[in-house]
Amino acid sequence: MDHIDLYSLREQLSRHRILLCFNGPISQSLIEEIGNALKNYLQVEQIQPSAAMDVFGVYIELTQNIRQYALARGYGEHEAAATVSVARDELGHYIVQAGNLVEAEDGRALLARVADLAGRDKSELKALYKEQLRRPRETQAGVGAGLGLIDVARKAAQPLCASLTPVDEQRAFLSLRAVI
Repeated sequence: MDHIDLYSLREQLSRHRILLCFNGPISQSLIEEIGNALKNYLQVEQIQPSAAMDVFGVYIELTQNIRQYALARGYGEHEAAATVSVARDELGHYIVQAGNLVEAEDGRALLARVADLAGRDKSELKALYKEQLRRPRETQAGVGAGLGLIDVARKAAQPLCASLTPVDEQRAFLSLRAVI
């Protein structure tokens, strides 16, 4: 194994104001543990409880979506890995980013969904959320990028942002960013 310059990594994380970062296979228990660490950090920072809940809620939604997707696709440990970071920008906003390996076609569909949500204002997002809530559960099952993603868009201070980086002919790495 090559020597990793942890000091340089630490400096880069600090430069980008990254408070929490994870890269690797993600399990439900790991989601919970990292979530507890995030909650503790937010309490220490004494941010408003509603803002802390939004940051925590977005983290949970994005990481659980990654885990559920990997399970639904039957991905092995390597393919089921996630990259997650929580940072704070100069204005005090929290930036929650999460990424994972996806089938390229699924990634393109999610990019279109994120672009649609990013083009809507708060009142349109609220109406869309209520409309999704009224739909029968069986029409929502398996669709993905539904109610939870709409809720993330509603909590975000800026439009959601996503990108897709090709890995091979069938798969790509999906990155999603929410500013809270």
